[in-house]
Amino acid sequence: MRTTLTLEADVVVQLERLRKARKTTLKQLVNEALRAGLQQLATPPARKKPYRTPSVSVGRCLVESLDNVAEVLAIAEGEDYK
Repeated sequence: MRTTLTLEADVVVQLERLRKARKTTLKQLVNEALRAGLQQLATPPARKKPYRTPSVSVGRCLVESLDNVAEVLAIAEGEDYK
């Protein structure tokens, strides 16, 4: 099959380097690169293990109930919290 491709400059440079290093034709190199790329695109990405935040023990709660904000502030900041 014949087709026309417009390649970006950085891709052309990489292809030329590989072509010279492997002593192959541009056609063979492009076909090989496309096969490898298409195979990689066809395989689903590996699932990453979800990040878990490590837990830290901060000790027991110093306040019986957090419903009374004034009491919590008094314990946390002292009686002069106002």
